[in-house]
Amino acid sequence: MFNDFKLMNDRPVYMQVRDYLKEMIKKGHLLEHQKLPSTRELSKLLSVSRNTVLTAYADLEQYGLIYAIKGRGNFIGKVETSKMPSIEFHWKERLNEVTLLADELDLMKQDVLSEKGIISFNSIAPEEKLFDVENFKRAFLTRMSIEGDIVLNYGYAKGYKPLIEYLLHYMQLKGVDISNKDILITNGFTEGLDILLSSIAKKSGRVLCENPTHHAALKLFRLHGFDIHGIDMMDDGIDIEKVEESLSQGTFDFAYLIPSYHNPTGIVTSSEKRAEIIKLFSSYQIPIVEDGFNEELRYSGSHLAPLMTFIGPGNQVIYISSFSKILFPGLRVGWILADKELIHCLESVKRARTIHTSTLDQAVLYQYLHDGYFERYLKKARSVYKKKYELARQACNQYIPFKRMTGDGGLHLFIELEEGMNARVLLKKCYQKGVVFYPGDVFYSDGGGSNTFRLGFSRLKEEDIVQGIKIIGETLKNEVGS
Repeated sequence: MFNDFKLMNDRPVYMQVRDYLKEMIKKGHLLEHQKLPSTRELSKLLSVSRNTVLTAYADLEQYGLIYAIKGRGNFIGKVETSKMPSIEFHWKERLNEVTLLADELDLMKQDVLSEKGIISFNSIAPEEKLFDVENFKRAFLTRMSIEGDIVLNYGYAKGYKPLIEYLLHYMQLKGVDISNKDILITNGFTEGLDILLSSIAKKSGRVLCENPTHHAALKLFRLHGFDIHGIDMMDDGIDIEKVEESLSQGTFDFAYLIPSYHNPTGIVTSSEKRAEIIKLFSSYQIPIVEDGFNEELRYSGSHLAPLMTFIGPGNQVIYISSFSKILFPGLRVGWILADKELIHCLESVKRARTIHTSTLDQAVLYQYLHDGYFERYLKKARSVYKKKYELARQACNQYIPFKRMTGDGGLHLFIELEEGMNARVLLKKCYQKGVVFYPGDVFYSDGGGSNTFRLGFSRLKEEDIVQGIKIIGETLKNEVGS
């Protein structure tokens, strides 16, 4: 600033300085209440005498363009700046089809707002009061003391190496053969799936998935232009007979499956059916994208191995997961575990899009996991969520006249009402009584599910779980039912 001032020979210098500053003020280059350089400083910047600047400032003050504060200097006054002609764009007409579709599919904008005092079954996020804040602080301070200068700088697109190594070992403990496999760290599950969908070549342009399924995945499939073929869910997982029938009749680029605590039904696919799934899709040479959703939240029985464990050293399964629904959603750290060659290419897509996931977030998460805090936190979380889960199931059995209820663990239950019942009508009436839930039709790929809804109980108090379910049941019986 002030480096474009040029002296002319035909006018007094103080007038040239005054008019130069006046023009800068009028054009908005100098803002209201902004401090001007001292007379000595400005004289050096403009290569004029200090008396010249003093005279120019005096004239500007007389015009009301600047004001002086004794002992502090000169400041820009309140002036009307010259403005360029304004125009109004109709921005929706300038947006592409993908953006307009994303806006149309944005469920957050369509949700019934959870006002204060509302009993909301909408969320399946973890309970904030359970967050292990003190140990997270310790992990943060530990990692910062070890390599603060490194984790605050740019990182690598592939991810923070200690975290990658930890997660590879973590998946190995689940029974996964990690030979010839690698990990890419992402900003949560959603970015991982988005990167993958951006990279897969469309041959048939079709994806096979469970019906219903995760609405965020459905949204991404549609944004990427895939046709979605949904298969009904049985109590032990996807209907294998219908899968085989579909595979024999058409081709698919990949399958997307959530074998554990399926969102939204909460169903856990049986071990036998997991083996059948791998055998069937392998015979048709179709890769599987496995969503490792909430695998840690089994409240009874032994943990079921991910689909990826059934392929041994094979590479037909792509595993995407995060700790968001059980640990700290705010960290936005997820990962893709897949064939090394595939990860090598996905790393380049990640670098082109977001450079890398926050190194600080990755490093602190690694330290938290490394120090054993996660196992202790998980033990406490399981105990709290198991109690809420059992309470919610009991209340649903007692108060809601459902046709079918599913949910083998996790943070939600899925309710199917009798045919002809409309969950959105029920939601509207329940909202008037201070209770909201998630209508199930948003999870269906074929427009079905109007008689279903999801109940997320993770963030509710025990008494609110019972009271909310009781209100839903009474409203259903007295105002919506036949």
